[in-house]
Amino acid sequence: MDPSTTLEITDNAFLRQYECRKGDIFAKIEYSQQERKIFLTKYIVPEDLEDDLDFRNEFLTGVFDNIRDEKELKVVPTHPKIAGFVRKFRNKYKDMLPVGIAI
Repeated sequence: MDPSTTLEITDNAFLRQYECRKGDIFAKIEYSQQERKIFLTKYIVPEDLEDDLDFRNEFLTGVFDNIRDEKELKVVPTHPKIAGFVRKFRNKYKDMLPVGIAI
């Protein structure tokens, strides 16, 4: 992965997924939306980036910032890697979790 290339994150509302492009890399997070909640259900990245924490943190930070700024929804992270990200950055994102959700 080329560190000089910036991460581009877009919300593809038609396919209900956040898409990430960095150079020739394509990754996505699928979601469903109900009422005022967004459920982050699948984290799909190329196999060689599956365990790359820097990429994951950058991608998920962009997605969470987008949700906070654009949608103002509560987030329910159902995928284990996304839930782990929320646990790691609990203080930054705890206000985005619905009442009663324990991560």
